[in-house]
Amino acid sequence: MMSEKFKLYPYRWVVLAVFMFINLMMQMLWITYAPITSIAAEYYGVKDLQIGFLSMVFMIAFIPFSIPASWMIDRYGFRKAVGLGAVMMGVFSLLRGFSGSNFTLVLLCTIGIAAAQPFLLNAWTTVPAKWFAVKERATMVGLITLANLVGTGLGMIITPILVEDGMDIARVQLIYGVVAAISAFLFILLARENPPTPPAPAEEQVHALMLDGIKHAFTVKPFVMYLAISFIGLGIFNGVTTWVEGIIRPRGYTPTDAGTLGALMLIGGIIGAVVIPAISDKQQNRQRYLFLGIGMAIPGLLGLTYATQPWMLFASAFFMGFFLVSANPIGMQYATEVAYPTPEGTSNGLIQLFGQASVVFVYIMEAMRTKNGAFTPGLLLAAGLLVLCLVLVTQMKDLPKKE
Repeated sequence: MMSEKFKLYPYRWVVLAVFMFINLMMQMLWITYAPITSIAAEYYGVKDLQIGFLSMVFMIAFIPFSIPASWMIDRYGFRKAVGLGAVMMGVFSLLRGFSGSNFTLVLLCTIGIAAAQPFLLNAWTTVPAKWFAVKERATMVGLITLANLVGTGLGMIITPILVEDGMDIARVQLIYGVVAAISAFLFILLARENPPTPPAPAEEQVHALMLDGIKHAFTVKPFVMYLAISFIGLGIFNGVTTWVEGIIRPRGYTPTDAGTLGALMLIGGIIGAVVIPAISDKQQNRQRYLFLGIGMAIPGLLGLTYATQPWMLFASAFFMGFFLVSANPIGMQYATEVAYPTPEGTSNGLIQLFGQASVVFVYIMEAMRTKNGAFTPGLLLAAGLLVLCLVLVTQMKDLPKKE
């Protein structure tokens, strides 16, 4: 039983909800061009790679902005730091909608949105740490992951439907910008930094200074191992979602099929991000379920690589999403726990930084395309890297269970 001194407030769900909403919108803004790569290239008068860059810029911008964002979260609190990112997202997404078919303006506005992303992603473990009990936190990170996946899925489904029905791409972006601005307003209005009393004992709270926390984190072997896993896992996820249309185009599939495939992968991820972290929380076991998620993602990735029948292709996408995505919130919470007393914003920021730096893998996938445009070599490389991740997970041990 939790002492009366440590209370969980119903308002924590409001804080979590508005935080999930802005993360959902950020993902929609990120992925919106991926399922319509060829159509967008024609609309803006550029090549496929330049459209792909509108997604990749989010990963590139994350590298210089991640540490400053983490510093702001730890120094000024997540409400101010995330609020700044939310306002940037709302403003630049509206401006992108007003940019019409001018690719240069669209790119500049996209860079502005991308610069806001670290302020949101680096608070993924901070919000649960401020408002939730330790036994709930992996589940809460899973729910935040769910919001991101829902945003990505909506972007992949809705965008091609609207565009293929004749809606102008710029108008689609303007609609997304309006909703993003609404989400930012709600966060600023409703988010609170701390509950009236802490949700857990002092030893479960984080007090270390950021620079000391960074130094400490890099002395913890399991944390460093998870940085490598995050680099590989997010690189594969971002590579598949960025090039989803190109991956299946050589097999005769359409942009709508690409949106469906991406959505099924994300629906699987949504279910996995809710179910598996909850089991991990209940059993207070991270390593076992991290191994399960990564290991079972491999056959799904191979199916995505080789399947020619629609049912098999879509089933493989769902299967891969279910297991690969479920590993993310479990791994993030595990890394935060083993890196204690490194601040939540700092450890989360380092994980997200290494994950976003995996933009190099998105480029590698493009560079490894065959003459007929197939991504098979890059996808096989991805499967091999997941096997390497399994080896690393075997060396990561769980902390003692908390009663």
